Amino acid sequence: MPSSGSFIFLFLFSFLTIASAQVPTYVYHNCPNSTTFTRNSTYFTNLRSLFSTLSSRNASYSTGFQSTTSGQSPERVTGLFLCRGDVSPEVCRSCVSFSVNETLNRCPNEREVTLCYDECMLRYSHRNILSTVTTDGGIILYNTQNVTSNQQDKFRDLVFSTLNQAANEASNNSRKFDVQTANFTAFQSLYGLVQCTPDLTRQDCSRCLL
Repeated sequence: MPSSGSFIFLFLFSFLTIASAQVPTYVYHNCPNSTTFTRNSTYFTNLRSLFSTLSSRNASYSTGFQSTTSGQSPERVTGLFLCRGDVSPEVCRSCVSFSVNETLNRCPNEREVTLCYDECMLRYSHRNILSTVTTDGGIILYNTQNVTSNQQDKFRDLVFSTLNQAANEASNNSRKFDVQTANFTAFQSLYGLVQCTPDLTRQDCSRCLL
């Protein structure tokens, strides 16, 4: 997941994994250095305040999403976290706390940062990133197990139909999250998961997922 304003998770599983309250599984980070800050700046003070809010005991781990701002323009910081919709509040909290502690190691002085784990995503920026769809950037994770050549068309059709159904369901519920399961063969199942940040409108979530 990229440098995008309001974020989407799109995962396709060959099997369903259940997250546990351990060190989160790193996926990627993005921190372009076009705009930076120094450690004695007002921006850094505001960023630390934002981190404190997002990782506090009172944060919205039960819903898996929270956004907040800290400071005044032009040093205002806007940030959010989004936990995967099928993890527990405890796993969500653990992942967010880990992300907050890790982000300055991976992105020590950039004003715009996205840090993604399998269980959660943390993002902050000097720009307004809330309720905004941006589809720039991205990452594709490949499963090295291939479908046999005589089943590729069947698999492709099943992926499209399953994820389209998930996208429709997600865009029409308040959590902006959905999972779907479909039978590929008598012994193999396909699992799909899609997620938008809940601050997106139904139309924006649907447009981005589709």
